[in-house]
Amino acid sequence: MRLHLRLNLARSCASGRGPSGVYCFDMNIANRITAHFSESMAVKQAAMNQLVPAIERAGLTMAECLRDNHKILSCGNGGSAADAQHFSSELLNRFEMERPPLPAIALTTDSSTLTSIANDYSYDDIYAKQIKALGQIGDVLLAISTSGNSANIVRAIDAAQDRGMLVIALTGHDGGELAPALVDADTEIRVPSERTARIQEVHLLIIHCLCDVIDRSLFPAD
Repeated sequence: MRLHLRLNLARSCASGRGPSGVYCFDMNIANRITAHFSESMAVKQAAMNQLVPAIERAGLTMAECLRDNHKILSCGNGGSAADAQHFSSELLNRFEMERPPLPAIALTTDSSTLTSIANDYSYDDIYAKQIKALGQIGDVLLAISTSGNSANIVRAIDAAQDRGMLVIALTGHDGGELAPALVDADTEIRVPSERTARIQEVHLLIIHCLCDVIDRSLFPAD
């Protein structure tokens, strides 16, 4: 009987809940959670030490684009698609200050366009074809890829450059195939990490920094 109760308790605690809903504290899980926080802080510290000039340059490039009545297009895959949409929503709606809406389009949101291009041509073309239709000289493309190896992002950059657009690229690892596709006028912001989760966390912070630079540049406090 006691062995049976111990086995049941072990199974319950393995799922994080003890008898009668009592929480079982697992030191291994707690240590892993702590390690996530510690690693995230370390990567953010390293990014701060390395990336401030690139973030400043990118933010001012975007602000100048918007000041000249151009727009910002953004794209990414998976979590990076969510980041692209996050960025455009902060511009179209607001970030932290009350100000007029700013023109930004996330190329990740139109399911009919995305699936028709992927079906009729290739998934690698889902952003490039949109840029060929929507991009104009003076616009900016925010291209997001944690690995730098997403073929559709590399093609999006090529299409943007063909349209006379500047590119701001958020990457990680070693920059992948995306880095050599950039030209001197473009800006790469490469997170110093090999781990996707950490790169994505810093990408979100960078996006907030870019939004702040744009707001403070276009709408300086009195």
